[in-house]
Amino acid sequence: MRVRFPSLALAALAVLIVAAVFGLRKSPTAERQAGEARTSVEASSTAIDAVARLQQRIDGGQVTLAFDRDHGYLQSVLASLNIPVSSQLLVFSKSSAQMSGISPEKPRAIYFNDDVYVGWVQEGGLELAAIDPKGGPFFYTLTQENTTTPRFERHTETCVGCHDSSEDPARLIPRLLKLSVLPTRNGTAIQAAALATTDRSPFRERWGGWYVTGTHGRQVHMGNQTFQAPATDLKSIPDFIAKLDLTPGSNITDLSGRFDTGRYLTPHSDIVALMVLGHQTHVFNLISAAEYRLKYALEDDPQGDQASLVKELGEPIVRSMLFSGEAALTDPVAGTSGYAADFVKQGPHDRRGRSLRDLDLKTRLLRYPLSYVVYSPAFDQMTAPLKAYVERRLREVLSGADTSAPFAHLSAGDREQIVAILKETKPELAP
Repeated sequence: MRVRFPSLALAALAVLIVAAVFGLRKSPTAERQAGEARTSVEASSTAIDAVARLQQRIDGGQVTLAFDRDHGYLQSVLASLNIPVSSQLLVFSKSSAQMSGISPEKPRAIYFNDDVYVGWVQEGGLELAAIDPKGGPFFYTLTQENTTTPRFERHTETCVGCHDSSEDPARLIPRLLKLSVLPTRNGTAIQAAALATTDRSPFRERWGGWYVTGTHGRQVHMGNQTFQAPATDLKSIPDFIAKLDLTPGSNITDLSGRFDTGRYLTPHSDIVALMVLGHQTHVFNLISAAEYRLKYALEDDPQGDQASLVKELGEPIVRSMLFSGEAALTDPVAGTSGYAADFVKQGPHDRRGRSLRDLDLKTRLLRYPLSYVVYSPAFDQMTAPLKAYVERRLREVLSGADTSAPFAHLSAGDREQIVAILKETKPELAP
């Protein structure tokens, strides 16, 4: 098996966890400037993300990646990065530099944990994104060629066309993307329309262009189906789907009739994994955006009003971590791959066995609505004033000192149990 990336290589490798990138690209000049900005950011610090650490272990002889004929290095990479196979998600809308190999008949597989995302296309190379605590998401590829010296190649100029949320091409703010689109029968997004998917997204608007396995009662979503383009300009995705019957794509537990599931590590594209992914990418994007915006502001005006900026940037992080505005579930949700159990067992757990990873899946995602992202290096290594603000606000809300409208969804019992878990698993954050 000898597979390399296309010659335009990575001109569009922007997307790892994205259903479609159409309409998001910058002009060549803006992309070049953003690439130069990212190159400067990466050159200023040593990468400490999980992929960089894995490469160090490979170079040092502590890890050897195994290669197999069907999936290349995929299984070995997942094992080395502690990514569960049960996290597999399948996206069939065309995206990444390998879009010619992606379709409803040959979806791209994505695997993830808290810190790393791995994409695999049949007969294609591996795409990876890893969260660096100081630099946000870094992007890599691994050529599927059996060699004694496999090497992850980092890309500093070719992924920023889509993964930059800044309006200033010289001031990069990297992000991860998880989008819902209206895919046609070949996987192309209708009129480049896309919706970012987070835990706030209405259930009905989620997962267009993705396969979804699991049950969710009367709730419907856009997954598991393609759409016919309208005869006129598309006003918006919500308007387009408002009168559509989405039930044919709902409550699907077997994808074998839609494509050859035997080519993949599992036959699943688990709904619980999709929900977890939507939450954590949103939180990490907010942290990354806050870090970069604060950095740039201080470069421009070291004597500026830092406190006001920190509040402006920190409050969205606080609210997202406490699931303020989360779209309520109206029926129970259940996955098919065993991902839910794999997710929960990661912990950490308190002496009663409780964890911030415990799932609810009846009315909301988590049983104890404080994000497990509090355990991540990205959270721990936030810039000091930003971290101090976020931690102070979390304590105010969890202690009951702030019961304002954005946090009214937290009952006294929720707060009490979250605080009890924190006291044993992250005591410095407990009020």
